[in-house]
Amino acid sequence: MSILRKKGVIVLLFGQILLLSALIHFPGDTARAAEAKFARKECLDCHKKFADKYLSLKSIHAVVKEKKCEECHLRHGIVPKLLLKEPGNDLCFKCHSKGKLGMDMPNVHTALKKGKCTTCHNPHASKGDKLLQAEGNQVCYLCHQKEKFEGKVVHKVLQQEGCRACHASHSATEKNLLKNGEPRLCLGCHKSDTPSFKKAHGNYPVETKRCTTCHNPHTSQLPKLMRASVHSPVAQADCGMCHNPPTSQKPFETAQKGAALCGQCHDAASLKAGGTVEHAPFKSGDCLSCHDPHTSEYAKLMLGDGNNLCFGCHKEKGESTSHSHPAVTKGKGCLSCHKPHAAQNKTLLIGKGAELCYTCHAKTEAMQKGKNLHPPFVGGECSACHDPHGSNFPNMLKGSMDTVCYGCHTDAEARFRKVNTHRPVLDGQCSACHIGHGGEQPKLLKAAVPQLCAPCHGELMKEITAGAGSAHMPFTGGECLSCHDPHSSNISGMLVKKQQVLCVECHTDMSKGLEKAKSKHAPVVNGDCTKCHNPHKANLNKLLLAQGVDLCLGCHKQIKERMAKEKVHPPVKDDCATCHLPHYSNQVRMLTDSQQNLCTQCHDFAKPTFAKAHLNISAAAMNCMSCHEPHASQDPKLFKETVHPPFAARSCDDCHITDKR
Repeated sequence: MSILRKKGVIVLLFGQILLLSALIHFPGDTARAAEAKFARKECLDCHKKFADKYLSLKSIHAVVKEKKCEECHLRHGIVPKLLLKEPGNDLCFKCHSKGKLGMDMPNVHTALKKGKCTTCHNPHASKGDKLLQAEGNQVCYLCHQKEKFEGKVVHKVLQQEGCRACHASHSATEKNLLKNGEPRLCLGCHKSDTPSFKKAHGNYPVETKRCTTCHNPHTSQLPKLMRASVHSPVAQADCGMCHNPPTSQKPFETAQKGAALCGQCHDAASLKAGGTVEHAPFKSGDCLSCHDPHTSEYAKLMLGDGNNLCFGCHKEKGESTSHSHPAVTKGKGCLSCHKPHAAQNKTLLIGKGAELCYTCHAKTEAMQKGKNLHPPFVGGECSACHDPHGSNFPNMLKGSMDTVCYGCHTDAEARFRKVNTHRPVLDGQCSACHIGHGGEQPKLLKAAVPQLCAPCHGELMKEITAGAGSAHMPFTGGECLSCHDPHSSNISGMLVKKQQVLCVECHTDMSKGLEKAKSKHAPVVNGDCTKCHNPHKANLNKLLLAQGVDLCLGCHKQIKERMAKEKVHPPVKDDCATCHLPHYSNQVRMLTDSQQNLCTQCHDFAKPTFAKAHLNISAAAMNCMSCHEPHASQDPKLFKETVHPPFAARSCDDCHITDKR
């Protein structure tokens, strides 16, 4: 054991002895240490603002008053988060049983049913009774629109006792949470045996009927809480105009049935106003399908408010749409376009076809003056393309734009389904190029070509600087459709024909030359003119995509690799066109001239050095390509990579007779 380790053991033993001595001499301190605990903080030690806000209020939740926060909350320490023991009303039901609240009753308050007791009650404390968020009726008005209960004439019981005089707070056997059914609830205050009651109701035994048939139970602009729209006989308390006398065995039966009864006052011919197309309920005499015979909160004794009445039968017209028709959603609604009883036009329209639409769409009508018009527009068939009630598509179209257009242009759908499709066609946006109604241009185009193309292809169509580069004649002349199909094509670039056919229609000399040529450039034969030329414009002459050698090496990559590593034939560095033609040639390998003539442009065959190097063999008898690489070689003299060993050693006379003297 090392000296340091020995010293450590001695120090440890010494420390233990001191601790044991302290325990023997001071036993009281040990007991006090055993009794020490962490002090538990109360909630209000931190939530001081809570105490100031709630503990002085009139109504305090019992668990709050007793500081039993953990009856509802989980302790959260310093984490600032609301942690309840149970979600929503389940927490409340731990103390307030569902049975006492009436959760099993036929009608339960919506706030209670949806698990939001706190809509009405404050969970901690309140200025009002029963922890309510507000006093009296005001707590109800947190959800129920106040204006609907405080009109010109207000039910006295509502003013004096509030909503709870007639309604239960949580649940009830009766609808609308009424404490009793009609008319029993009303008769608790309004005694039916009084002379005034009998007189007001024409001595009819109305105590057996629902009071709200004629009266608004909360408020009204009319005396006696009559509903907003009152049938004249009811307003005059002359029930006998429609019903049997009050003394008869069946006083509430009507003297006549259906339209025959209504027709005593309401002349059918006047309601038709010359119309021959009748609304189905009107035709069948079912007036009560739209009108209440006594009173209504809606104009003309309607059973519903505006469009909502119509949507009761025409449900599909009431469905929400992203592009709604203002004529439907605003103003008169359905009655903006339709007659309620009868009309001279189909579907009860107040006008015929487009004439009705033009009463609002005057600008569209003015388009009738255009030179070229869409046939449905000429025929006033607006509904051929548009849904008059609203749509989930822009401009209230009946479907996606392409679906609507293909409805008539059936052949176009098949023609446009090709490999390459114009983006607007692919996206179904016919209106990117065409006007739906009409205009000055043929085929309903928004503008003449090329102005039509500019909004999308503006960058491409910018003019090049004068004198700089080159531009294709059809392109500068705005003849886009000479080369391109505006909708789709199976040829790349949406061309109307393959390049080898399309290009030679203008470049006729090319076609003639190719017929007689001995060698042809592959891109020309394959119709890939755009491998070398830009079809629109370029910064270089002849619409070339690149300058000189760079253009050729874009395809001839093997030569490019060799040029980077080997000795390069000088003309190759300068310009391929020194030796080759770009499209076709009457020579092999698209050479500009015969091989001998081409080589003599740089190499003088008459020089002694040339004769010596070639064993005095006549140049006319030789093929330079038999021994030399035309582009690049590892050999200084551009010899081919694989050669006959004597040839490589420049010992031609080993095999050849070089001097015949």
